[in-house]
Amino acid sequence: MNMPAHLEVPAIAAETLGDTPHVRTRDPERKGRILVAAADLVARKGFHAVSIAEIGAAAGITGSGVYRHFESKSAVLVALFDRVIDDLLSDEQQILEGTTDLRRALDLLIAGQVQFVVGERELAQVYYNEINNLPEEDRRRLRRKQRLYLEEWVHLVNELREDLSDTDARAVVHAVIGAIQSPLFHNTGLAEDRLRILLTESARAVLRIDAGS
Repeated sequence: MNMPAHLEVPAIAAETLGDTPHVRTRDPERKGRILVAAADLVARKGFHAVSIAEIGAAAGITGSGVYRHFESKSAVLVALFDRVIDDLLSDEQQILEGTTDLRRALDLLIAGQVQFVVGERELAQVYYNEINNLPEEDRRRLRRKQRLYLEEWVHLVNELREDLSDTDARAVVHAVIGAIQSPLFHNTGLAEDRLRILLTESARAVLRIDAGS
Protein backbone atom coordinates (compact mmCIF):
# COMPACT_ATOMS: atom_id res chain seq x y z
CA MET A 1 0.00 0.00 0.00
CA ASN A 2 1.23 3.69 -0.87
CA MET A 3 0.94 6.50 1.63
CA PRO A 4 -0.61 9.58 -0.13
CA ALA A 5 -1.32 12.53 2.20
CA HIS A 6 -4.97 13.66 2.51
CA LEU A 7 -4.50 17.36 2.89
CA GLU A 8 -7.16 19.75 4.03
CA VAL A 9 -8.42 22.54 1.79
CA PRO A 10 -6.32 25.63 2.51
CA ALA A 11 -8.01 27.99 4.91
CA ILE A 12 -7.95 31.60 3.77
CA ALA A 13 -8.30 34.46 6.20
CA ALA A 14 -8.70 38.04 4.99
CA GLU A 15 -7.30 40.87 7.05
CA THR A 16 -7.95 44.49 6.20
CA LEU A 17 -5.23 47.10 6.61
CA GLY A 18 -6.90 50.36 5.80
CA ASP A 19 -8.66 49.88 2.45
CA THR A 20 -6.26 47.17 1.21
CA PRO A 21 -7.27 43.56 1.85
CA HIS A 22 -4.44 41.28 2.89
CA VAL A 23 -5.03 37.60 2.18
CA ARG A 24 -3.16 35.04 4.25
CA THR A 25 -3.14 31.43 3.02
CA ARG A 26 -2.31 28.40 5.11
CA ASP A 27 0.32 26.05 3.73
CA PRO A 28 -1.72 23.21 2.15
CA GLU A 29 1.11 20.73 2.75
CA ARG A 30 1.58 21.52 6.42
CA LYS A 31 -0.97 19.03 7.73
CA GLY A 32 0.69 16.26 5.76
CA ARG A 33 4.11 17.23 7.14
CA ILE A 34 2.74 17.13 10.67
CA LEU A 35 1.41 13.60 10.18
CA VAL A 36 4.68 12.37 8.67
CA ALA A 37 6.67 13.93 11.51
CA ALA A 38 4.34 12.43 14.12
CA ALA A 39 4.64 8.95 12.60
CA ASP A 40 8.44 9.14 12.67
CA LEU A 41 8.69 10.46 16.22
CA VAL A 42 6.10 8.11 17.71
CA ALA A 43 7.73 5.12 15.99
CA ARG A 44 11.09 5.99 17.56
CA LYS A 45 10.06 7.25 20.99
CA GLY A 46 6.51 6.12 21.70
CA PHE A 47 3.35 8.19 21.92
CA HIS A 48 3.70 9.35 25.52
CA ALA A 49 7.32 10.46 25.12
CA VAL A 50 6.59 12.77 22.17
CA SER A 51 5.38 16.34 22.66
CA ILE A 52 3.44 18.62 20.35
CA ALA A 53 6.45 20.94 20.32
CA GLU A 54 8.66 18.10 19.03
CA ILE A 55 6.14 17.21 16.32
CA GLY A 56 5.98 20.84 15.26
CA ALA A 57 9.75 21.21 15.17
CA ALA A 58 10.11 18.05 13.07
CA ALA A 59 7.46 19.40 10.68
CA GLY A 60 9.25 22.76 10.44
CA ILE A 61 6.67 24.76 12.39
CA THR A 62 6.04 25.83 15.99
CA GLY A 63 4.08 23.74 18.44
CA SER A 64 1.30 26.32 18.33
CA GLY A 65 1.20 25.85 14.57
CA VAL A 66 0.26 22.20 15.08
CA TYR A 67 -2.80 23.33 17.05
CA ARG A 68 -4.08 25.18 13.99
CA HIS A 69 -4.71 21.76 12.46
CA PHE A 70 -5.17 19.45 15.46
CA GLU A 71 -6.68 20.16 18.86
CA SER A 72 -4.45 17.68 20.70
CA LYS A 73 -1.70 15.10 20.33
CA SER A 74 -4.34 12.36 20.31
CA ALA A 75 -6.07 14.13 17.42
CA VAL A 76 -2.83 13.93 15.42
CA LEU A 77 -2.70 10.18 16.03
CA VAL A 78 -6.38 9.76 15.13
CA ALA A 79 -5.88 11.59 11.82
CA LEU A 80 -2.81 9.48 11.06
CA PHE A 81 -4.64 6.22 11.74
CA ASP A 82 -7.71 7.31 9.81
CA ARG A 83 -5.44 7.89 6.83
CA VAL A 84 -3.92 4.41 7.20
CA ILE A 85 -7.29 2.64 7.16
CA ASP A 86 -8.83 4.92 4.53
CA ASP A 87 -5.90 4.26 2.19
CA LEU A 88 -6.23 0.50 2.67
CA LEU A 89 -9.98 0.67 2.05
CA SER A 90 -9.52 2.85 -1.02
CA ASP A 91 -6.90 0.54 -2.51
CA GLU A 92 -9.11 -2.45 -1.77
CA GLN A 93 -12.09 -0.86 -3.51
CA GLN A 94 -10.02 -0.04 -6.59
CA ILE A 95 -8.83 -3.64 -6.75
CA LEU A 96 -12.34 -5.07 -6.48
CA GLU A 97 -13.68 -2.68 -9.10
CA GLY A 98 -10.74 -3.25 -11.44
CA THR A 99 -10.90 -7.02 -11.93
CA THR A 100 -13.45 -9.82 -12.08
CA ASP A 101 -10.74 -12.45 -11.53
CA LEU A 102 -11.17 -13.36 -7.86
CA ARG A 103 -7.74 -14.98 -7.59
CA ARG A 104 -6.14 -11.91 -9.11
CA ALA A 105 -8.06 -9.65 -6.72
CA LEU A 106 -6.90 -11.64 -3.71
CA ASP A 107 -3.33 -11.62 -4.95
CA LEU A 108 -3.46 -7.82 -5.28
CA LEU A 109 -4.84 -7.52 -1.75
CA ILE A 110 -1.90 -9.59 -0.51
CA ALA A 111 0.49 -7.31 -2.41
CA GLY A 112 -1.11 -4.23 -0.84
CA GLN A 113 -0.81 -5.63 2.67
CA VAL A 114 2.81 -6.64 2.04
CA GLN A 115 3.53 -3.11 0.81
CA PHE A 116 1.99 -1.67 3.97
CA VAL A 117 4.12 -3.88 6.21
CA VAL A 118 7.40 -3.74 4.28
CA GLY A 119 7.25 -0.45 2.40
CA GLU A 120 5.61 1.50 5.21
CA ARG A 121 6.95 -0.46 8.18
CA GLU A 122 7.34 2.55 10.46
CA LEU A 123 3.76 3.69 9.94
CA ALA A 124 2.42 0.15 10.36
CA GLN A 125 4.35 -0.25 13.61
CA VAL A 126 2.95 3.01 14.99
CA TYR A 127 -0.58 1.88 14.14
CA TYR A 128 -0.35 -1.44 15.92
CA ASN A 129 1.69 -0.23 18.86
CA GLU A 130 -0.23 2.95 19.61
CA ILE A 131 -3.88 2.42 18.67
CA ASN A 132 -4.77 1.71 22.31
CA ASN A 133 -3.65 5.24 23.23
CA LEU A 134 -6.59 6.70 21.31
CA PRO A 135 -9.87 7.77 22.90
CA GLU A 136 -12.29 4.82 23.13
CA GLU A 137 -14.73 6.23 20.56
CA ASP A 138 -11.99 6.63 17.98
CA ARG A 139 -10.65 3.14 18.68
CA ARG A 140 -14.07 1.65 18.08
CA ARG A 141 -14.55 3.60 14.87
CA LEU A 142 -11.17 2.51 13.53
CA ARG A 143 -11.86 -1.10 14.49
CA ARG A 144 -15.08 -0.94 12.48
CA LYS A 145 -13.11 0.25 9.46
CA GLN A 146 -10.66 -2.60 9.96
CA ARG A 147 -13.52 -5.08 9.94
CA LEU A 148 -14.87 -3.61 6.71
CA TYR A 149 -11.43 -4.07 5.14
CA LEU A 150 -11.16 -7.69 6.30
CA GLU A 151 -14.70 -8.57 5.24
CA GLU A 152 -13.76 -8.25 1.57
CA TRP A 153 -10.90 -10.70 2.11
CA VAL A 154 -13.33 -13.10 3.79
CA HIS A 155 -15.78 -12.77 0.90
CA LEU A 156 -13.11 -13.61 -1.67
CA VAL A 157 -11.88 -16.60 0.34
CA ASN A 158 -15.46 -17.85 0.68
CA GLU A 159 -15.87 -17.68 -3.09
CA LEU A 160 -12.57 -19.43 -3.83
CA ARG A 161 -12.56 -22.01 -1.03
CA GLU A 162 -15.94 -23.75 -1.05
CA ASP A 163 -14.60 -26.27 1.45
CA LEU A 164 -14.48 -23.58 4.14
CA SER A 165 -17.35 -22.32 6.25
CA ASP A 166 -17.68 -18.59 6.83
CA THR A 167 -16.10 -19.01 10.26
CA ASP A 168 -13.26 -21.04 8.73
CA ALA A 169 -12.66 -18.38 6.06
CA ARG A 170 -12.54 -15.65 8.68
CA ALA A 171 -9.95 -17.59 10.70
CA VAL A 172 -7.84 -18.16 7.60
CA VAL A 173 -7.92 -14.47 6.68
CA HIS A 174 -6.77 -13.47 10.16
CA ALA A 175 -3.98 -16.05 9.92
CA VAL A 176 -2.88 -14.59 6.59
CA ILE A 177 -2.86 -11.01 7.86
CA GLY A 178 -0.99 -12.16 10.96
CA ALA A 179 1.63 -13.90 8.84
CA ILE A 180 2.15 -10.83 6.66
CA GLN A 181 2.38 -8.51 9.65
CA SER A 182 4.73 -10.71 11.68
CA PRO A 183 7.89 -8.74 10.64
CA LEU A 184 6.48 -5.68 12.42
CA PHE A 185 7.40 -7.25 15.74
CA HIS A 186 10.94 -8.42 15.04
CA ASN A 187 13.82 -7.59 12.74
CA THR A 188 14.12 -10.29 10.07
CA GLY A 189 17.47 -9.04 8.78
CA LEU A 190 16.26 -9.69 5.23
CA ALA A 191 16.45 -7.36 2.26
CA GLU A 192 13.08 -5.82 1.42
CA ASP A 193 12.75 -7.61 -1.93
CA ARG A 194 13.40 -11.00 -0.35
CA LEU A 195 11.02 -10.26 2.52
CA ARG A 196 8.25 -9.31 0.08
CA ILE A 197 8.66 -12.61 -1.75
CA LEU A 198 8.61 -14.70 1.43
CA LEU A 199 5.58 -12.91 2.89
CA THR A 200 3.66 -13.25 -0.38
CA GLU A 201 4.48 -16.94 -0.64
CA SER A 202 3.52 -17.50 2.99
CA ALA A 203 0.17 -15.75 2.51
CA ARG A 204 -0.63 -17.86 -0.55
CA ALA A 205 0.35 -21.01 1.30
CA VAL A 206 -2.00 -20.24 4.19
CA LEU A 207 -4.81 -19.43 1.77
CA ARG A 208 -4.10 -22.51 -0.36
CA ILE A 209 -5.05 -20.48 -3.43
CA ASP A 210 -2.82 -20.11 -6.45
CA ALA A 211 -1.86 -16.62 -7.60
CA GLY A 212 -4.15 -14.89 -10.08
CA SER A 213 -3.13 -14.43 -13.67
